[in-house]
Amino acid sequence: MERQTHQLDATNQIAGRLASQVALLLQGKNKASYQPHLDQGDNVVISNIAQMKFSGKKVEQKIYYRHSGYPGGIKQTKLSDRMKKPEELFRDMVRLMLPKNKLAANMIKRLTFESAKTKSNESNS
Repeated sequence: MERQTHQLDATNQIAGRLASQVALLLQGKNKASYQPHLDQGDNVVISNIAQMKFSGKKVEQKIYYRHSGYPGGIKQTKLSDRMKKPEELFRDMVRLMLPKNKLAANMIKRLTFESAKTKSNESNS
């Protein structure tokens, strides 16, 4: 099985729609030979992830919750705070769209990000 590499540009793309497209590519659901118990997905490289968009007022209003398991241990983070690390935010979005089984760990490893810094370093070389 040969894996293809898909280059996607996140500039002015809605984050959720892009994440669902990436999840399909990582699972291999775009191939005619798709089988859910096999990992036949492709590699995905995303550039300009900091320029992705969110629809509506999500940036100001959306809140992510997590709980430590202790009484009073609920934590909350706004989407605007999580946008300081857009790669980490997008990776979490895609990870939650993948199947919850042993295959998901290898699928998410094939998602990489191309930053503007690496592009400028390659052009200078």
